[in-house]
Amino acid sequence: MANKIREHVKKEEPEIIESHSTETSSPKTKSSKPAKKGVLARFLAGIFSGTFLANEKNFKHVPFILFMACTAIVYIAYGYYADDTIRDVNKISNNLKELRSEFIYTKSELMFASKQSEVAKAVESIGLKEPITPPLKIEIDSTTKIN
Repeated sequence: MANKIREHVKKEEPEIIESHSTETSSPKTKSSKPAKKGVLARFLAGIFSGTFLANEKNFKHVPFILFMACTAIVYIAYGYYADDTIRDVNKISNNLKELRSEFIYTKSELMFASKQSEVAKAVESIGLKEPITPPLKIEIDSTTKIN
C-alpha cells in the first residue's frame, strides 16, 4: 500500500510542474527506475514462513540473530530487575524514616518521664515522697578492720 502511495505521488508531481510551468519548451520529467513492488511484504512473508532459513546467505547470520535476541531478553530482564530493586530501596527508605521518627519520639518521651519532678509525681501514688533532708555520707577509715 505504501508503494502505491509513492507511485501516486510521483505521478502527480510531473503534472503539477507542467501546469504551473510558463516555459514554452517541453516539461522536464525525472527519469525514475521502476520501484520494486512488495519488497517489504516479501521479506516479512519469508521471515514468518521460515523460508529465509533455507538460503545459505541468510543462514550464516542465524548465530548473530540469536545472540541479539538473547541480548535483548537479558536487557529487558535487567530492566525489570532494576525496577524491582528501586521499589525495594524506596520501601526500605520509607520504613527507615518511620523507624527514625518513632525512635526520636520515644527518646523524647523517655527524657521527659525520667525528669526528677515527673518521677516524684509517678511514685507519689504508691506512697513514696521526696526526702526533705539530704542524705548522710558514711565515712569508713580504711585502716580499721571490721570483724
